[in-house]
Amino acid sequence: MTQGDDTPKAPEDAPEDYLNAANDAAADFAADMVAEEPGLDAAKSAATALADRVAELESEAVTLKEDRLRALAEAENARRRAQKDREEASRYGAAGLARDILSVADNLSRALAAMPADAKAESEALGKLAEGVEMVERELAQSLAKHNVAVFGAPGDVFDHNSFQAVFEVETTDVPPGAVSQVLQRGYMLHDRLLRPAMVGVAKPPAGGTPTSDRGGAVNETA
Repeated sequence: MTQGDDTPKAPEDAPEDYLNAANDAAADFAADMVAEEPGLDAAKSAATALADRVAELESEAVTLKEDRLRALAEAENARRRAQKDREEASRYGAAGLARDILSVADNLSRALAAMPADAKAESEALGKLAEGVEMVERELAQSLAKHNVAVFGAPGDVFDHNSFQAVFEVETTDVPPGAVSQVLQRGYMLHDRLLRPAMVGVAKPPAGGTPTSDRGGAVNETA
């Protein structure tokens, strides 16, 4: 032992109790390590279970969000469909009634057409009857127009397969080929929806290349 060094030194021949104390300390340390090992496993298991639960909850949250967005989209689509149905009911709800009234308008026109002009002039009663029928026809046309029912179909109109029904073809030069030449029954539209097509005759060029006017004009001859 050197001078000034106060650190105790173990004797060269360590006593038995000193060795036993060292062995006991080592044994205690090993026991503590063994005792702590089950706690680490439990903590790891708890952490794993917690991570699994978090992942499960996140998956459920994603599913619930998707379901909510889907429900909102379906509700919006249902609202738009209902709004469209209301608008169509408002615009086209009277289509059935309008179709039934069209036959009345047709009969009034036929009644007027069946009255010869000279007969109305000769008979005062027939003339007054014709005036009454004409008045009813005008009022009916005004009522239909008030509810957005429009009449169409006149000679010279461009033939449209979507709104005209061709009944026959007629050779004439009064109107261009393919145009409406005669109107057998007028057509009607409700807003932009077809109520009834117009039944018409369609013009076609005269055969032989020598046009003849249907209005009684002279024949145009070529040299």
